[in-house]
This record gives sequence, structure tokens and C-alpha cells, in this order.
Amino acid sequence: MVILPLFLAATGLQWNTKIDDMLTTKVSSDLKIADQYMAQLLLRSQRALVALTESVRFDQALKQETTSPGALDALLATQAQQRELDFLYLVDAQGGRVGSSSPASSAIQRVDWPVVASALKGGASVATDVFSARDLDAIDPALARRAQLPILGNRSADTLEGAEETRALVVHVAAPVRLPDGKAAALVGGMLLNGNLRFIDTIHDMVYRREALPEGSIGTASLFLDDLRISTNVHMTGRKRAMGTRASEVVRQAVLVEGKTWLNDAYVVNDWYVSGYEPIRDSFGKRVGMLYVGFKSQPFVHAKKSTLIATVLVFLLVATLTTPLFLHWARNIFKPLERIARTIERVESGNLGARTGQIDATDELGQLAAHLDKLLGQLEESDKRLRGWNEELNERVEERTRNLLLANQQLEATTKQLIMSEKLATIGEITAGVAHEINNPLAVMQGNLEVVRDLLGSQADTADVEFKLLDEQIHRISSIVTKLLQFSKPAEYAGHLDEQDPSEIVSDTLPLVQHILRKTSIVIEKQFSATRLVSVNKSEVQQVLVNLIVNAIHAMPDGGRLVLRTTDAESMTGDAGVAIQVADTGAGIAPDLLARIFDPFVSTKQQEGTGLGLSISQMLASRQGGTLTATSGLGKGSTFTLWLPESA
Repeated sequence: MVILPLFLAATGLQWNTKIDDMLTTKVSSDLKIADQYMAQLLLRSQRALVALTESVRFDQALKQETTSPGALDALLATQAQQRELDFLYLVDAQGGRVGSSSPASSAIQRVDWPVVASALKGGASVATDVFSARDLDAIDPALARRAQLPILGNRSADTLEGAEETRALVVHVAAPVRLPDGKAAALVGGMLLNGNLRFIDTIHDMVYRREALPEGSIGTASLFLDDLRISTNVHMTGRKRAMGTRASEVVRQAVLVEGKTWLNDAYVVNDWYVSGYEPIRDSFGKRVGMLYVGFKSQPFVHAKKSTLIATVLVFLLVATLTTPLFLHWARNIFKPLERIARTIERVESGNLGARTGQIDATDELGQLAAHLDKLLGQLEESDKRLRGWNEELNERVEERTRNLLLANQQLEATTKQLIMSEKLATIGEITAGVAHEINNPLAVMQGNLEVVRDLLGSQADTADVEFKLLDEQIHRISSIVTKLLQFSKPAEYAGHLDEQDPSEIVSDTLPLVQHILRKTSIVIEKQFSATRLVSVNKSEVQQVLVNLIVNAIHAMPDGGRLVLRTTDAESMTGDAGVAIQVADTGAGIAPDLLARIFDPFVSTKQQEGTGLGLSISQMLASRQGGTLTATSGLGKGSTFTLWLPESA
């Protein structure tokens, strides 16, 4: 009673829209046929005039005009009648009339029309032009009288009744002619469309053939000069055609002012029509009129209303007959459904032992109730198993927690060892300075001891034991200094260099930090595109990468994305090499701190770091002949780039 009327209403609305679209499509097709006929008329007029200018009779009449005046006029008059033209004349480039099909009030004709100008330049042309009363009178005074059309007032007219339209819409055609003296001329013809019923009735017969429309609908066609009907088969009261009436204002605005094609309902003279209007342009490109076709919409509106009323009556009849049956079926459906719903409510409240029980119905509802009880039984058994698994899972979680605590303790111990290593590295730098200071006086002592031996000569043998003791102690001090220098200047005592693939170095480094990564929700993204090899100490490069990766992990405590990237790259000086980048999506580094990030004892970890990790990493990078740089921004993450030279 609710859904079906809504469905019928939606269907009726869609059907109504489809009918309207079909009517619009039909009137669009009708307008296209009318437009094609008018285009064919223009083309046929042009071809007829060109054929005349190329005929032998025209050429002979043109040559005989000097010896037999009037021969050309007679030929033009005959041809104008045969070709259904209202005027036909030959004009030279200065506007002088050479010959004409009818007497004219002026020997000078206009040659500023684009159609005539084109013909004088050698090309045939045709268009629909608006001729004023003066233009018509200059060609033939009878044409000016034929063009006069009284303007009739209607509900949308803006001109008082009694006014008169003196202009005319003309099929204007011209073809080039070469005069016997070699000068250019144009043969100009025209067909007056004002009151041309043959033209408009032909369009009507082509578009609206017999049985093309339902009974009661009438097909019409009209030709407008501006918004004034100058030729139409639309009738007013009785058999009088509605020539001199105007189109509605809304149509005039859309077609003549805005240049659109109108495909919609429109009020035509005294009734509503499904209408199609399109603008007509003259040879100057201006919109000077309209071509119209349409048919009465009342029969279609009546048919839609009749169908709608019949549909409503059928629905009411069917609803009256079937409602009691539907109510009976509804009771048989909803009672079992209510029992099933109550069972589900008890299960939702925690009573997994609730059951629907036996239902009298043997149809799908009865099968559904039985199946539901079976599922509830399986659910109860599954719940028991889940509870057991939950207890087992809790025990495993507790065991894993204990393991994590132990691993965390081990990590803390390892961290302390790392901090100690960083401190030792700092001590090594200090020691290097001390070792250099000791070497200088030690060299002086060794040299002076040799001088003393030389000065004493043979007497030095008496202090041989003392001199040996001094030599041993000086050698011992030198050995200690050498070891201090090895500690403080590892570059001078670096390990063996091997040719390595930078992508493999990065891949082999990841297992070294895997124990830290497992505790985070950081996503590792590898982007290995380097093709060059580098000659480095692999362990020292891995030491740098471990430090950078650990720093990146600390910068993303809540998780993020860690990108490890290798690419072929050149140094600032243009040397070929490889860039290894470690990029994170952490909080980033402030600009003032970024400028000092590689200085000893500068740290971004506040109380947690010593500030020596990046300083040592930069030293190791320099030892390999490379560089270590950093870019960062607050809230945008950080990127550290280790550049290493390509192996020779």
C-alpha cells in the first residue's frame, strides 16, 4: 500500500519524462528535415543560376545585346519563371544593370551584398538576406508591394495592430559572369519568401505526412522575419493563416537574441505546440529570422492523463481484492519471525542456551527456525572452545611478556656498552693530542742521550746499565705513544678495503638492528637503484649505517616509514660515486640544531644520548673518502646521506 504507489509514481514520472524526450526528439528530427529542405532550396537555386550562366543561350543573348536590345531581358524573364525566381538581373561591378527579367525603377543596383561581391570576384554564392522596401523597389516595384504584410496583434506582440512590415526575406543567389568586353559582372536572382505558401506547404508535406501524428494533433511550419510570421500554415480562427503574428517573447529571446535552437513546448498563436525553432542568418552573419516546425501537444497530454488515471484505477482495484490475502499471509510470516527475534534478543543478552523451539509452519520459516537453533547450539560449543583458547592465549602472553622484559634488560646493557664506546672514542681524540705532545720531548730525550754517549766516549761503559735502562724506558714510552695514536687516529691504521655493492651492504646491515625494529611499528621501504661499486671497509660503513638507522628508529617512537635508498650520484665536486640515504618520517630536527648536528657532544635525544654518534659516523665516512650530510624540517622527518666514491 506504500511501496507500490511510490514505485508506480516513480515509474509514471520516468515514463512521462521518456514521452517528453521522444516528443523532443521527434520535433528535433522534423526541424532537421525542414532545415535540410531549405538548404537544398538554396543550393538548387545556386546550381540553377550557375547552369544558366554557363549555357549557350545565355552566352548568345549576352553577345546579341548590342545588336538586338531586349534579347537578354527576354531570356532572363523566361528563365526566372522556369526557375521559380521572383527577379533575375545582370549587374556590372559598378552596379549598372545590364539586363533584367522585370522593369526596374532604378538603373543602379546594390553590389555591396556579400553574395553579389562574391560573384563579382568569381565565385557563386547564395544566402538568405533581408531586403528593405527601397531595395525591392529598386529591383521591381511589384516586389515591394508583394512584400507588404500587416502586423497582427496577439498576447505577446509588442507592435500595435495596424502596423505593416515592408521588409522581405529573400533567397538571394548570384553567379559570376564575364561580359563580352572582358569585364566582370554578376547574374543575381532571388525568391521572395514573404507569403510564399508553396515553400512553407512543401516543408509541411515533407515533415508531417499522413498518419505521422496521432488523431487530434496538427503539424505546422512557419518562416519568420525576426519574430514575425511571414509564411505559415498555422491557422487562426476559421481558415485564415496566422501570417503577421509574432512568436512568443521567450522564444524570441532564446533564438534571436541568444542564438539557441528551441526544442520545447511553446505557445503558438492560440494553442500549445511541441515546437522546434532555429535561427536563420543572412549573408552578413546576423540572425534575421527563424524556421519553425511543431505539432499540437494536447493529444499527447490527454493520452498521458488517461494512462495515469487508468493505472491508478487498476491499482486501487487490485489493492482492494488482494489486501485481505496479504494480511493473512503477513500473520503467518510475522508470528514466527517474532519468536525468532525474541530468541535472538535473549542470546544477545548473554543467554546462549536460548532456543526458538518447534514452529508449526513447515515452510522456509520453519526451516529457518530449526536452522537457527542448530546454529545457536554450535555457537554455544564454539564459545566454550574460545574461552579455553583465551585462557591458553593469556598464559602465552604472560610468557612472551617475561621474554620481552628480559630482552629489554639485555638491550639496556647493550646501550650502556654503546655509550661507553662513544665515551672511549672521545677519550681517544683527547689521547691523540696528548700522544703528540709526548712524542716531541721524547725525541729530544732520545737525541740528547745519544749525544751524552758520544761525549763520554769509553767512559760511557761505566754507566752502560743505566744507559740501557734509559733506552728501554724511552722505547716503552714510544710504544705506548704509538698505541695511543692507533687508538686516536684509526684512519692511519684502517683495515683492508674491499670492492663492495652498496645495496648489499645496506641489506646486510638490517639484521644488526632487527632486534630494535621488531619492537616498533615502523615500515621498512627499500629503494635500491645503485649500479656502481665502492671500495670501502664494509664493517666501518655498517657501523655508520647502524648508527643512522638507530637514530631514525628513536625519531619515530609511534611508528612511521623508514626508507633505505641507494642511487648513483655525484659529489659536490662532480666525482662519480654512490649515495646511501636513510630517511625517516619522524618529528624532524630544528634548523639551529641541524647546523651543529655533527659536532661532538651535540645530541637530539636530550638526556638519553652522548652526542658522539654522528661525530664518529662522520669521521668514519671521511676515512672511506666520502661525506655524511643531513637535511630535515620540523614535522617533515629527516634524511641522512652517506656519499662514497666509486671504486677505481
